[in-house]
Amino acid sequence: MIPVALSPDRLRLGLAGTGPAALRRLRALREAGAAPLVFSPAPDAALTAEAGASLRVALPDEAALGELHLLWIAGLPSEVFAPLAAAARRLRVLVNVEDEPQHCDFHAVAEIRRGDLLLTISTGGAAPGLAGTIRRHLEGCFPAAWAGHVREAAALRQTCRAEGASMPETARRIARLADDACWFTCPKPD
Repeated sequence: MIPVALSPDRLRLGLAGTGPAALRRLRALREAGAAPLVFSPAPDAALTAEAGASLRVALPDEAALGELHLLWIAGLPSEVFAPLAAAARRLRVLVNVEDEPQHCDFHAVAEIRRGDLLLTISTGGAAPGLAGTIRRHLEGCFPAAWAGHVREAAALRQTCRAEGASMPETARRIARLADDACWFTCPKPD
């Protein structure tokens, strides 16, 4: 696995699916700042309401696929997702088929968001339940206050840059800030 963090505003993203799985994925993508096109051959009321104007009541054709960089597929049966994923790959679109790791070019990760801080956990699709368990444990180690910590560290970084401090010196000053402020406390898991 190669971990990366993608800028959703620089990519064209698509979601093809139906039901609760598609709705969960849409919400996760939007929470990450993405505005994917949503393709569903039979959207239910919840997906229709959530997708709004981004909904296309059909699966993506080759023209629509050719406009995408990444495609998530959720809630579709294998006889539907397999040819769709193959068509996307022919057009060099990266594909994730939820709960089908053997059909994925990339895997969704368990994540914790605290402002600009993003922590991710992955098992490469092998054990998503374990990734979720680890995420729940780490949420206690990185409470909501970390959003402010990141802003404080970013401000210190800008100060260091304005002073002409080297990258290693800047890193030392940020580490000292975190240590002096006791940012790292991790409660025992339940």
